[in-house]
Amino acid sequence: MNTKAKLAIGAGVATLLAAGLAVAQVPQNIPEYNKIGPGGAIPPPMPPGGGALPGYRQQSVIDGVQKKTPEFEDVFNVLDAIDSLPVTAKAKPKKARKLLIYSTARGYGHSSIPITAFAITELGKATGAWTADTSFSQADFTAENLAKYDVLVLNNTTGAFLDDANDAAGTAARRKALLDFVRGGKGLVLTHAGGDTYHGTGVPRPPPGSPPPTGPQPPQKSLWPEFTKMVGGYFKFHWYYPQPVTVKIDDPKSPINAPFNGRPFKIHDEIYTFSNDSYSRKNVHVLTSVDYSKMSAEDKAKENPATKRTDGDYALSWIRREGQGRVYYSVLGHSEHIYFIPNILQSITNGIQYAAGDLAADDSPSEK
Repeated sequence: MNTKAKLAIGAGVATLLAAGLAVAQVPQNIPEYNKIGPGGAIPPPMPPGGGALPGYRQQSVIDGVQKKTPEFEDVFNVLDAIDSLPVTAKAKPKKARKLLIYSTARGYGHSSIPITAFAITELGKATGAWTADTSFSQADFTAENLAKYDVLVLNNTTGAFLDDANDAAGTAARRKALLDFVRGGKGLVLTHAGGDTYHGTGVPRPPPGSPPPTGPQPPQKSLWPEFTKMVGGYFKFHWYYPQPVTVKIDDPKSPINAPFNGRPFKIHDEIYTFSNDSYSRKNVHVLTSVDYSKMSAEDKAKENPATKRTDGDYALSWIRREGQGRVYYSVLGHSEHIYFIPNILQSITNGIQYAAGDLAADDSPSEK
């Protein structure tokens, strides 16, 4: 993409920001969340509202208002990363492909939601592999509307994102539409917090302002087992950003992993983990995972012993078949900077092409 085109996109983002369509980030003067980083970098203080932690950006959903516009500088970081390889389509699309990037969070509203939608849209434009629409509305989640698309992207869709407590019939219809979409031969892609969905204790939450619960609490469980199995597991714990990990390439022969050339690499992000009873290599084909042997004892100890994985298996990306359809999950992406890394953008492009049915890849379970 030439400079003129990048500036045009940036100008559009700036116009939206000036119009007040993005939630302003006004830091508060509070103590540092973390130690001073390399080069003397200081983590940003906690912004107001949204339940953000110090060192984290403000959530993208504040008081029920969804921020839809990415940060100005993030836009150019993504565009430059796409250009630097450049990112390309590794397979010729069998037909014109269309994606729906569903970006509604019912739980924690990740700050990376806007840049994730932007990056995936721009990857399609740059490679010619797809066009994309972004939706923040349940009204778009119907069987009739989904039929227009080849791939559905669940962009950090935390919580029971399809449910409406006042509309049982609508909830059931949306759930059925999702399962039918994938099982009927379409593609499903999940980014970062897509697996922090449909799990809990099943016990209603106490009203706001109630005292914290005491004593043993009910265990977490899947609140929609069909969905949990389809996507490969549900979230149970994360190491906070900027957790350093070494990424292991579990399947160096997979075309989705081709950008990594079989070499492990180090990265910082909020590292999601999945429950013992929901994630298994017998259900998914693992592409990459945390090299747990290289994690410090101090970091390992941060995981709750009561729910700690017993196998040291912390996958970061995987694929699987669901009926006639295909599922691709990339767990990285809490931090916006993940979308500034060219090789990761190429791998995501390959994963989306797999989900669309254009790029063949071994998706048999990693363990029989």
